Amino acid sequence: MKSQSDIHLHIEELVLHGFAPGDKHGISEAVERELARLISDGAGFSIFSENTSRDRVDGGHFRMADSAKPAAIGAQIAGAVLGGIRS
Repeated sequence: MKSQSDIHLHIEELVLHGFAPGDKHGISEAVERELARLISDGAGFSIFSENTSRDRVDGGHFRMADSAKPAAIGAQIAGAVLGGIRS
């Protein structure tokens, strides 16, 4: 039987530069969905095998096409956040 673990991830503030202000809710919702998916699929679970607390995670820089939709932007940010937690 596989044991189930709870993961609590709290993002106090997500700072984005260069995106339309009207996209902030769509982007933040997409980040939340993608992080949940990545973690539940096991892609990020190993980084949470210990009690980990970070004051700040740097997701780095990346470029998106001007036509990118909030869902795609959020997915890219989620991957960057998970990468920042891993480092």
